[in-house]
Amino acid sequence: MQRAERKVLELRKKATEVRLTTLEVFGNLGFGHVGGSMSVTELLTALYFGGIMRYDPKNPRWERRDWLIMSKGHAGPTLYTILAMLGFFSINELKTLNQGGTRLPSHCDRNLTTGIDMTTGSLGLGMSVAIGVALGHRLDGKKNRVYLIVGDGECQEGQVWEATLYAAHKGLSNLIAFVDYNHQQLDGYTKDINDLGDLRSKFECFGWFAQEIDGHDFTQIFDAVRSAQDEKKRPSMIVMNTIKGKGCTYAEGVLKNHHMVVSEENTREALACLHEELGRLEAEIKGCM
Repeated sequence: MQRAERKVLELRKKATEVRLTTLEVFGNLGFGHVGGSMSVTELLTALYFGGIMRYDPKNPRWERRDWLIMSKGHAGPTLYTILAMLGFFSINELKTLNQGGTRLPSHCDRNLTTGIDMTTGSLGLGMSVAIGVALGHRLDGKKNRVYLIVGDGECQEGQVWEATLYAAHKGLSNLIAFVDYNHQQLDGYTKDINDLGDLRSKFECFGWFAQEIDGHDFTQIFDAVRSAQDEKKRPSMIVMNTIKGKGCTYAEGVLKNHHMVVSEENTREALACLHEELGRLEAEIKGCM
C-alpha cells in the first residue's frame, strides 16, 4: 500500500474516533446539534490532523497560526472534540458541553473556549469576520491563512453574498472557505425552503476560485485544499457535498436531525457501530504494515 493510501486510512480512523467521542458527549447531555456536527467531521479531521493548518496547542494565540472560523457555530461540538484530542484543554471537559458554568457552549465562543478563534452562531456573520481577518493579515504582511466553514442554509443569508463580493474585489487569496452542502437546514431540505442551486458556479460568478467535492473523501479534500493554496489572486471556495448526520445511526438520513433529543438506546447503537468501524479500520491499517 502506498504512503498516501495509508494516510487516508489513518485519517478515516481518526475521524471515526472523533465521531465516537462527540456522540458520547451528546449521549451524556441527552440532546444536541448532531446532524451538522457529523457532516463536517472529515473536513475538521483533515484540517487539524492532516497537516493542513498551522497551530500550537501550547500557544493557542500564536501569531503565526492559521485561523479556523466555524461560521456554522452549531457544529462546535465536533471542533471541541478535536481541540481536546490535540491538548488545547482536557478531554474530560467535553462532558460539560452546554451545561451550567461550562467553557464549551452549544455554539463556538472565543471568550470561553481555548482554541476557538471566533464567536459564532449568528449565521452569515462568520463570512464577514473571516474576510476582515484575512484582510488584516495581508495588511500586516502576515502569511497566516484563514479557513472558514459556512453552512448551506447559511448561504441563504444576504450578508454572505455581500461579503463574498467584497472578498473577490480585494483578491483575498489567503482565505479558503468551505460550504458544508449537506442539503438540509433546521426546518427541512434547502431545495424546498430556498433552493441554492449550483453553489460552485455562484461563487465562481462572484469572482472566487471555486471547486466542488465529496466532503467525506479525504483525497478530494486534500486535492482541493492544495489547489486553493496554489491560487494567488482570488479567495477560494470549496463546496463540499456531505450527508447531514453522517456516521451516526440515529441521525444519518433523518430529516429532523439539526437538533435532536438523544436517548441512551440511540447512543449505545451509534457507539457500537462506530466501534465496529474502528475495529475494521485498525485491522486494515495493521494489515498494511
